[in-house]
Amino acid sequence: MIQDIFPHRFDNHYQPGEVMNDQDLILHYKDNTLLLKTNGDELEIPRKKDFPNLSDSTHSTFLFSLNDVSCFLVWDKPKTDDTSVTFHEISFFRTASRKEMAFTGLVGYHLRNWYAEHRFCGRCGHKTIHKADERALQCPECKALFFPKISPAIIVAITCGDKILLARNVNFVAGRYALIAGYADVGETLEETVIREVKEEIGLDVKNIRYYKSQPWPLSGSMMVGFTAEADENQPIVIDEHEIAEAAWFSRDNLPDYPSAVSIAGEMIGKFERGEL
Repeated sequence: MIQDIFPHRFDNHYQPGEVMNDQDLILHYKDNTLLLKTNGDELEIPRKKDFPNLSDSTHSTFLFSLNDVSCFLVWDKPKTDDTSVTFHEISFFRTASRKEMAFTGLVGYHLRNWYAEHRFCGRCGHKTIHKADERALQCPECKALFFPKISPAIIVAITCGDKILLARNVNFVAGRYALIAGYADVGETLEETVIREVKEEIGLDVKNIRYYKSQPWPLSGSMMVGFTAEADENQPIVIDEHEIAEAAWFSRDNLPDYPSAVSIAGEMIGKFERGEL
């Protein structure tokens, strides 16, 4: 999955007072794109040395480190004469050969969005400031604290014998199927979310709910919590047409197109196909 970057080391510990140096990685986003450097057939995150105009006065925020190298979010577009440095859609992570760079770009995207959405206090409207000793934004007026937002969501592989229930979201390309997923609601346990989401989206009752594993999904600021569950294939499938275009049972040897193992959905479906789930 996208976070599996061993032997590379990702460390999200916030280091107050960190100053940029030439080897540090620079993340600059514009809407849903990231400034990347082309190096042969690979894409990589540029370094401070690629931008001669960057200085201690540049509006930047320390994010985290990769292999003990600091990563900084730079808010204003840094200038460079290097034509290999251009914007790329954040979806580059799906096909990137350097997974550690892809994951770094994604987590930075999550934090960029959080910082941008909390420039002002949601309680009294004053401009927030960065707390000196931890990754948090604080209102200097009412003292409200805001920490990075992570939204818990479930994703579930529903099986019946040698069949798996797959669905095509209305936003998917034709022929692409995946697992049922949805956000946890206020006051719900994750197991209750599984039951509710499956019932709402495809009309099935499930049993034998078991935890699989989790995956951070920075694109939506989510923590995807994977489960397996069982259902009787004779139950009628009733889809929620606002979210689901199609849903059906598929056998191991006749699966449709599904996501790659960069996502927890792709990993779970792949394991089912190989008889490991």
